[in-house]
Amino acid sequence: MTVNSKKRGRPEKGVDGLSQSRIIEAAKKMMQTNGKIPSIRGLATELNIDAMAIYHYFKNKDSLLEAVAVSLVEGIYEPNNETAWQQEVMELGWSYLALLSEYSGLLETLFKMQSSGPAEVFIARFNEVVEPLNLNDDDKTNAVSLLADYLHGFAFSMQFSDVTAQEQRRIYEGSMALYLKAVTPVLPQ
Repeated sequence: MTVNSKKRGRPEKGVDGLSQSRIIEAAKKMMQTNGKIPSIRGLATELNIDAMAIYHYFKNKDSLLEAVAVSLVEGIYEPNNETAWQQEVMELGWSYLALLSEYSGLLETLFKMQSSGPAEVFIARFNEVVEPLNLNDDDKTNAVSLLADYLHGFAFSMQFSDVTAQEQRRIYEGSMALYLKAVTPVLPQ
């Protein structure tokens, strides 16, 4: 007879160091390795806990997915308000693409999510970058939607491409130069 060394039931406070952040970090590590969000069982096995212990920290798998995705997106470029807005948009987009490349299952996960937490992080950073342009709300929404659609399409297409990272950056910068021209408001003469 084998004995299950996993602790069953509600985790005791502070005994095993289990926390939301530890669960999120383990899920991120597994996602990076496996290319997809791990199952609750897989995550529990990795943490050497009973799967039900995860539900002590997260209401359901969707809330865990949102927490993992938000944690990942929070790692993208943060505007410093000292650089030209065009360069900040470029860096914001490129860092998002790098994230999607590093966590190959993240793009699919974002598309399947019911919540908008990760998008809200990106939108807030984008809005901070373009604040000096004084765009109206509709123009800001359209600009960020166009950028997100482009970035997601670019990330998806690069999954099937064998171009070098240097060539990817060149393609990205060319497309973004056109995007930036379109977003730049025409100043009255």
